[in-house]
Amino acid sequence: MRPLKMIAEMSKATVHMKDPEHLEQILESIKDSGPNTLQVISDFDMTLTRFAYNGKRCPTSHNVLDNSKLISKTCQAEMKNLLNTYYPIEIDSTRSIEEKLPLMVEWWTKVHNLLIEQKIRKDQLTAVVKESNVILREGYQLFFHHLHELDIPLLIFSAGVGDVLEEVIRQAGVLHPNVKVFSNYMDFDESGVLQDFKGELIHVYNKREGALLNTQHFQEIQSRHNVMLLGDSLGDLTMADGVQDLQNILKIGYLNDKVEERKQSYLDSYDIVLERDESMDVPNAILQYITRTQ
Repeated sequence: MRPLKMIAEMSKATVHMKDPEHLEQILESIKDSGPNTLQVISDFDMTLTRFAYNGKRCPTSHNVLDNSKLISKTCQAEMKNLLNTYYPIEIDSTRSIEEKLPLMVEWWTKVHNLLIEQKIRKDQLTAVVKESNVILREGYQLFFHHLHELDIPLLIFSAGVGDVLEEVIRQAGVLHPNVKVFSNYMDFDESGVLQDFKGELIHVYNKREGALLNTQHFQEIQSRHNVMLLGDSLGDLTMADGVQDLQNILKIGYLNDKVEERKQSYLDSYDIVLERDESMDVPNAILQYITRTQ
């Protein structure tokens, strides 16, 4: 069976392919190069995690906190107002990324300041994640374990909260040594209380800068010049910008929300677009194919 037919049949959802002939060439080139030349670069929220389950929206790593008992009712209301204000801007296909950039910085900064005011304790995060409704996509075990077994690096670039998403992966039993997370990490004081966020702010549209700031890590895996990239927004397309001597990149996009109005922009940007797909079926099928030995 030809690989693209097999990949399409693996998914329970609708699979769009931008240029099947070119896609097949990428698959064959990566396969011929071998697993030791591959790295996987992925977003986290709504990419490795589900967008919805049983018709209900699943939380992002920020939502895990702002839906929890750690956050006051007043803070929850303020967070919701910010979401209702800025999320429509984030996914508005009529606005340019340049126009969105300062507004995303504004949103993330306000959210982080609200979280700092809540005096969140580091030792509370484990219970908060366990009690949350965050869910990794169906098939995540195969995805993480396959990459681990073949020692393929999984680099996660997330605009979420690094401490929370690491705890999600840890509790799922898949935080393997090959997983590296670049995200917004909390800075706790000596008594374990949140006092700030570390480093440069990462939001949905500045992951290119995050990638370039971490070129040292990319240099450590510079022989891995083939990339499988997973994202759920147009901002995720820049996550591989720090890769040196890039030879092949396979871009897979999850189209979760406002499907009809955003479909064309996704089809123009990603090699494969997965429409309302809550599984890892297609990435798993691709990994199985391109890492299979003859």
